[in-house]
Amino acid sequence: MEQMKVTSTAFADGGIIPSKYTCDGQDISPPLQWEGVPSGARSIAIISNDPDAPVGTWVHWVIWNIPPTATGLPEALPRDPKLPDGARQGINDFGRPGYGGPCPPSGTHRYYFKVYALDTLLDLPTTARKPDLLKAMQGHVLAEGMLMGRYSRARR
Repeated sequence: MEQMKVTSTAFADGGIIPSKYTCDGQDISPPLQWEGVPSGARSIAIISNDPDAPVGTWVHWVIWNIPPTATGLPEALPRDPKLPDGARQGINDFGRPGYGGPCPPSGTHRYYFKVYALDTLLDLPTTARKPDLLKAMQGHVLAEGMLMGRYSRARR
């Protein structure tokens, strides 16, 4: 499996996610950049989740069919299920499409942004959730990369 490099201008790998990108701020998606997409890629998919949630892994974002020529996503991507470039956003564990920022009930949680280069476009409805996306991606992942940020809410 090839590896892609995933970065953000908002936080370093393993660093603190600024509150702007969380439920304590504007709750907008952070800017993401990636490199190392294989030439055979036909689309990019991203899954962002928090494995430290009390209920088990909490899914913050599922997006797929990002054009393979894209080298990243801008800050504050609209939460529309269908984006102009053909990308599709599914339902997160907050029950809505698009990005939902970190909002841990207690302690410091880790938030993973996993980027996948796929050899196909995925035919999924915009009601798809993480398990649907993972199933559709099986056997189609050419490369992957990951960025991890941390966040804890200030004591009120």
